[in-house]
Amino acid sequence: MAAAGDGSAYGVDVDVTLVGSPAVHIGPLAASNTNGPTTNTLATVTAPGILTTGVITTSATRDTTTGAVTAKASTANVGLPLLNIPLGTVKAQAIEADCTATQQGVTGSSTFLNATLGSLGAVAATPAPNTTLAVNVATVHIATIILNEQIHNPDGSLTVNALHVKLLGGVLGSLGSGDVIVSSVTCGPAGLPVPLASGAGMWIAFGLLGAFAVPVGVGVVRRRSATSV
Repeated sequence: MAAAGDGSAYGVDVDVTLVGSPAVHIGPLAASNTNGPTTNTLATVTAPGILTTGVITTSATRDTTTGAVTAKASTANVGLPLLNIPLGTVKAQAIEADCTATQQGVTGSSTFLNATLGSLGAVAATPAPNTTLAVNVATVHIATIILNEQIHNPDGSLTVNALHVKLLGGVLGSLGSGDVIVSSVTCGPAGLPVPLASGAGMWIAFGLLGAFAVPVGVGVVRRRSATSV
């Protein structure tokens, strides 16, 4: 969630408890925010048996003139050994999420570069919002993968999680429970644009406009009068 004019981004957030293993809590990593730091970078992430990444870069900026907000998170060389047993190799050269909030509204998208989910196949470069895939062992649903997850928050902001893996604990053959999110951004809604002037400055501006406008009007009238004569 985010207040008007705010935005944020991060690369990785892991909150997982695998069967027979202690809980793993990592992140949010490489976090950035419109209130600072507005950019962030992390060289690599390794959560053994769960996730590996290369470079993560994030940014979250606010245009103080228009009130627009932009956030972006990009994670390179993603691997998910967490899903190797049910699916085979799960990897991506890059996973990116972005969002933009303007006075017209808030939009977001996700982009995948050379991504595959093992036996579930290749991932489209720009999956439709909230593309949901089931991970099964035999006929048992043990996890859910959401691509380009888009969550419209009650405050009017939009959260985009490029990749969200949900482990469904408590079922036969479960890998464990918890969530893995890769490349996440939240935007807006946009803040109010900054007026050209306010208070005394506004009246001064109006006064200056009047000072320039009156002579122009008078000049036109005088020219018309001269012509009529």
